[in-house]
Amino acid sequence: MADNLPSEFDVIVIGTASVNSITGLPESIIAAACSRSGQRVLHVDSRSYYGGNWASFSFSGILSWLKEYQENSDIVNEGPAWQEQILENEEAIALSRKDKTIQHVEVFCYASQDLHEEVEEAGALQKNHASVISENPTEAVHSAYLPSEDESLCIASCEMLTEQTPSSDLETALEISNVKVTGETEKHDDKTCMKSASEEETSKNVPTTEGTALQPKKTRITYSQIIKEGRRFNIDLVSKLLYSRGLLIDLLIKSNVSRYAEFKNITRILAFREGRVEQVPCSRADVFNSKQLTMVEKRMLMKFLTFCMEYEKHPDEYKAYEEITFSEYLKTQKLTPNLQYFVLHSIAMTSETASNTIDGLKATKNFLHCLGRYGNTPFLFPLYGQGELPQCFCRMCAVFGGIYCLRHSVQCLVVDKESRKCKAIIDQFGQRIISKHFLVEDSYFSENTCSHVQYRQISRSVLITDRSVLKTDSDQQISILTVPGEEPGTFAVRVIELCSSTMTCMKGTYLVHLTCTSSKTAREDLEPVVQKLFTPYTETETENEEVEKPRLLWALYFNMRDSSDVSRNSYNDLPSNVYVCSGPDSGLGNDNAVKQAETLFQLICPNEDFCPPPPNPEDIITDGDSLQSEASEASVILEANSETPKESASLGNPEEASQ
Repeated sequence: MADNLPSEFDVIVIGTASVNSITGLPESIIAAACSRSGQRVLHVDSRSYYGGNWASFSFSGILSWLKEYQENSDIVNEGPAWQEQILENEEAIALSRKDKTIQHVEVFCYASQDLHEEVEEAGALQKNHASVISENPTEAVHSAYLPSEDESLCIASCEMLTEQTPSSDLETALEISNVKVTGETEKHDDKTCMKSASEEETSKNVPTTEGTALQPKKTRITYSQIIKEGRRFNIDLVSKLLYSRGLLIDLLIKSNVSRYAEFKNITRILAFREGRVEQVPCSRADVFNSKQLTMVEKRMLMKFLTFCMEYEKHPDEYKAYEEITFSEYLKTQKLTPNLQYFVLHSIAMTSETASNTIDGLKATKNFLHCLGRYGNTPFLFPLYGQGELPQCFCRMCAVFGGIYCLRHSVQCLVVDKESRKCKAIIDQFGQRIISKHFLVEDSYFSENTCSHVQYRQISRSVLITDRSVLKTDSDQQISILTVPGEEPGTFAVRVIELCSSTMTCMKGTYLVHLTCTSSKTAREDLEPVVQKLFTPYTETETENEEVEKPRLLWALYFNMRDSSDVSRNSYNDLPSNVYVCSGPDSGLGNDNAVKQAETLFQLICPNEDFCPPPPNPEDIITDGDSLQSEASEASVILEANSETPKESASLGNPEEASQ
């Protein structure tokens, strides 16, 4: 593959990249913007799976990802000695071959594990046991399921077709039980460990032929079913939502990239108070229809929210309180404790101790500003998971000539000693590729380059449950819930609950994401919240027993590095034309990724528009018939590549999107 690569580009992006899969969001936006402005872009990735910490996985994919971090193995195979290619007037910046951005990975299985022989994911190819014994078994992860263009037309039926790429064979050949999931014991202290080959053979399942829909009562979901329906899961490593008037939505509309994706409106905002989960009224209609608030409270809340929408016009109302926390400010506004709690944790979604009055007013105004554009809440979620968004920008990059080279590692950056600028990269095959600008994901830098960098950590948990945290008539609710920290020094935990209509989990289950800024390990930070909201499945439960809380079927905990606030000056001796792209931050929205992408793009292309819409094929003026023919052919290809069906939600049409 290296022999076929051109030897010179304008921009080389080193990091997470994808074709028909998922990629890091900042890198994909920059690659798309540069390609759209006429730059020659090469996007390379060394990982055995795609997307880095922005990736999404099927269920077997997440098990393989777990195995990779359990083994702590090198991601890249050893290539030719690149040191021999460095000339006397050059020096090299070696890139890391290990990803150290994930720590403290723990996984628990609570679902019934009455496993049988030969279980496979639905729609998978027949197992090829020869390919299990591979040089790199984690290679299988790169076939994590994503919808094809035809499948995006069938959202209501939730039917996923078999992926027809050769990589499917690798994923389904993966030994599903390569990570041992522990059943819940009384002390809940068992940790993940690897199974032996004999244990793997006895722990496989067979698909059950009886459909649960045929039975009058909901049957119990087993681990076998989760494995069999594994391709229906799209598990994001990072959990975020889109503000309906946020920077990312604006960029998707402006660049016309939104046609490649579909979205669901978040249906409700929840609060956890006094041990109970309850729905928060946030729109005007919700406030006046709410039975939780008295008539006096409704008037108080509407008056305060009206002030927040135009608080800048009334500085006398808040100037004297700028130095205190937003929580203390709310106490001065004649709001009841009930309203103060709702505003602080479910509308502003700010810290009780760390956010000042201005931060709280800005957050509240932003929340209210986003209401009503696409539905009754300010948030949207992309079908098939957060990983769909970077893929959309990758498609735009490819349409305008960007080249993607996957499973292709870069050994080092070559720096000219005299100019102190980076001039080329050397890849795993020893090929030297020249470029003017280099964009490198933070995790690729070695410890020598990052010796003075101080990173924060994000605590993450992913849960599979059997029902919603707040039961209603509809089982297709998409919810966001904030659980405030109870002890000093602990952070509020953000909970996002996804139903099967988001195409991220199998029918009859919910996929729940928990996120907070780390103070300890992910399990220590998040397990208290998990215990408040869910109850573990136990074998002793009777079939007809009613459980007050949703049953917990499977749980994953891990800590993720947050490099979003790292200054460029913290890295040692970086050339001026090498730009650092950070991983995900702990915030709810994607504004940080968009701001970062636009800032770096302006450094590379200072006089260019950032992601303008593609030209209308009918408006393209060419000099000859042959060129006109080529333009017409290109427009046909472009139309064929669009995944947005006519009946799907369009970001440019709020009425359709809210449906």
